Amino acid sequence: MKKFNVSLLLATSAVVFGLTACGSGEAASAEPTKTNAETEAAPEAEAETAPAGEEVPDNTAAAEESPETEEPVAAALDKAAFDNLIASGPVAEDADIAANSWASSVKEAGVLKVGGTRTSFLFSQLDEEDEKLRGFDAGLYQLLARYILGDESKFELTQVDSGTRESVLQGGQVDAVFATYSITPARHEVISFAGPYYTSRQAVLVKAGNTEITGIDSLAGKNVATQTGSTGPEILAEFAPEAVVQEFANDIEARTALEQGRVDAYVTDYTLLLNAIVKNPGAYEIAGDVFGPEDNYGIGLPLDSDGVAFVNDFLEKTEADGTWEQLWKITLGDRTGIENAPEAPAIAE
Repeated sequence: MKKFNVSLLLATSAVVFGLTACGSGEAASAEPTKTNAETEAAPEAEAETAPAGEEVPDNTAAAEESPETEEPVAAALDKAAFDNLIASGPVAEDADIAANSWASSVKEAGVLKVGGTRTSFLFSQLDEEDEKLRGFDAGLYQLLARYILGDESKFELTQVDSGTRESVLQGGQVDAVFATYSITPARHEVISFAGPYYTSRQAVLVKAGNTEITGIDSLAGKNVATQTGSTGPEILAEFAPEAVVQEFANDIEARTALEQGRVDAYVTDYTLLLNAIVKNPGAYEIAGDVFGPEDNYGIGLPLDSDGVAFVNDFLEKTEADGTWEQLWKITLGDRTGIENAPEAPAIAE
């Protein structure tokens, strides 16, 4: 059978990279956690630092931690390098902000309201030691907060999952969604996207030692987990039509079902699965090769918002000045042993 071990996975991910499933978020919550210039951004548990005197709960992080594995395989994130990079990010000209209604509304509010996650090990996770959010997505939305407001700590994060990302944008609860959010035609009908800023594909996760499942072609008759509201069900319908699909609300529930033997495999974005493997060494394996079309991650914005042009301009600046590559290296490359950064995907016109 053909299975990737962790070292092969990491080598492959230099070409195929990304991290939260089929454009699906990990943790769900309707309550935002606020930060301002006097409070620090919170990583993987809430999404930001709570206002002064308010405690940030971290029950989601606790739920995702495996009791058998205290130390992740991934190298520790260089917190100082991350913080220094974000603090040195560019700040937009006042005239550029004034010329854009979306950016002007963020500036007037004094806070960037973000929909995202706090339990994505490599992309946006709360550090319980200093209550700061770090990771690739977290770095981008903190850089955007700095770009508009001159202060990377001025963001407020509302936890979302694959079923709530559109609704928080449509309801005006958030200004933007950063949650490894796959750009799809159906989503384009109800929201707009800036980007893409990252690319992934699909893969099959099984429990370590599974010798029956060798990849997407061996899922006929098997119970296969994926995430509700993600592109997973559609992908499985096309590439494994005879699989018995079970949908779960988020990544944690899907992996728990796999661990408990209630499903035989879990199909979602390769990079989300890489996240699970490096965080839980020895628990999982990738069966077979990555498959399916490229999965482009975008930044969700309200439908027809002029924020698309503003955020795309911001992304282009981070790519041109090397910030995107440095952020990738600190949050992903150094932690997974991948030496060469991939090219950033071309931003849609």
